[in-house]
Amino acid sequence: MNREFEPKLVTVLREGYTAKLFGQDLWAGIIVGIVALPLSIAFAIASGVKPEQGLITAVIAGFLISAFSGSRVQIGGPTGAFIVIVFGIVQKYGYDGLCLATLMAGVMLIIMGIAKMGDVIKFIPFPVTIGFTSGIAVIIFTSQVPDFFGLHLAHTPERFLDKWIAYAQNIPAFDIYAVATSVVTVLIILFWRKVTDRLPGPLIAILVTTGIAHFFHWPLQTIGTRFGSVPHSFPAPHIPHMDWDLIVKMSRPALTIALLAGIESLLSAVVADGMTGRRHRSNMELVAQGIANLASPLFGGIPATGAIARTATNIKNGGQTPISGIVHALTIMVLFLFLGQWASLIPMATLAGILVLVAYNMGEWSMFAKLFHSPKSDIMVLLTTFLLTVLVDLTVAIEVGIVLAAFLFMKRMMEVTEVKYLNQGSESDEWVLDPEMMDAINVPPGIEIFEINGPFFFGAADKFRDTLSQMKRRPKVLILRMRFVPAMDATGLSALDDLLRKAKKSKMEVIFSGVQAQPLKVMKEAGIIKMLGEDHFYYDIKTSVAFAKKIIADA
Repeated sequence: MNREFEPKLVTVLREGYTAKLFGQDLWAGIIVGIVALPLSIAFAIASGVKPEQGLITAVIAGFLISAFSGSRVQIGGPTGAFIVIVFGIVQKYGYDGLCLATLMAGVMLIIMGIAKMGDVIKFIPFPVTIGFTSGIAVIIFTSQVPDFFGLHLAHTPERFLDKWIAYAQNIPAFDIYAVATSVVTVLIILFWRKVTDRLPGPLIAILVTTGIAHFFHWPLQTIGTRFGSVPHSFPAPHIPHMDWDLIVKMSRPALTIALLAGIESLLSAVVADGMTGRRHRSNMELVAQGIANLASPLFGGIPATGAIARTATNIKNGGQTPISGIVHALTIMVLFLFLGQWASLIPMATLAGILVLVAYNMGEWSMFAKLFHSPKSDIMVLLTTFLLTVLVDLTVAIEVGIVLAAFLFMKRMMEVTEVKYLNQGSESDEWVLDPEMMDAINVPPGIEIFEINGPFFFGAADKFRDTLSQMKRRPKVLILRMRFVPAMDATGLSALDDLLRKAKKSKMEVIFSGVQAQPLKVMKEAGIIKMLGEDHFYYDIKTSVAFAKKIIADA
């Protein structure tokens, strides 16, 4: 039975859920919920929305992602990857624009999952992924500089370089209390990891720095002074304003959100597979992300996806099934409802310290450096995606990066595909090394043999035409050997069709040798086999040459 679209929660319940598993999931879920609480607030504020919107997202989307996930241990919610795109949408179109874009992204993710695009998204080229991930990390770090140093800017420029110019001009007026709070936050998180993994460093940092600032009456900007009190109740669901013009404007941001959610969640699921030894259902995972992103904005939430760090924390603390993710969401809900009002006391400098470390850990800087030992084309894709993310726009960066990677793939496919002219006077070693060719060595004049070696795609089609044009004279019979062609696309088919039309005009017979299953199916559906006749298709070169000799003899 195919269970490709069965949520792992259903699988777990069908297999039998024990009290022992529940005990492990309960503990892991509570720990991850505590970890996610400060991160959800920090990601929301950095994204330009209210702190409670991050908590709402963690509860609603986190619950639904675990309930419908294609992974047993996936933890979902707001993540650092969305900060850049969410902030840009909110600044330009307001929350209604973000809400609509997130709903559209949810629909796109469900369609992607149903269309079984999960495996395709997982294989987006590595330089593209590292390029925009590292670019996002740089932007997150840049956005936190004012709060980290306590800079009071009358106006924060929109462009990356302009921001750093403004920071440089205002850095002499830094706030010593803000710097002290940020540095203490960073140090606590770094050193707490060596003490224990049971309690999250960010939570300890928030408790310590908030306590110090409140006790000593440090003049720091807090969540409360910037956003007012944090409500401790869930808003009623609402449908955002929609009109056709806004839908058109939100289409590109929605696609970016969908791609980011898909990439992040599947990367997280792959990491989880490596840690647990299990396998996730990638298409069901996309559907789960779509459901979560459809529900989150209805309650005032923001985009959500699988969170790699929180998923790893879940596994390390004993999480075994999606129940741990559901417990994580319920834990955040309880903390939000009963302790949310105290969140207004948290210094902005504390959140800046947390996000600076998030940016550093997110950057994949070691892999970024290693990619400079890759082929120049990969380095070009990496730097282009990175610089466009930082200097222009994340949406543009992803689009250009994927298009560049696609063009490079075409180029490489063209390079690996060979089209050989195999006659006895050529310098090819085929005649000596291939026993089949030795059997067919007595090829009379009027018969020429060409071989295609590699995928016969769009890039290789021109190479095929160029090689054929090198024939000094038209033979009576052309044997096209395709034993090493695993796949052929419409452009390759067009090149063959062009060859056959010219062959018909010049009264040249074309014989196909060793055609594999996929190209044979394409040629059959295109009517080529019916047009030529099955007697023009042979399994090996020896039989093909024998039939060619018969054609010559009968002419």
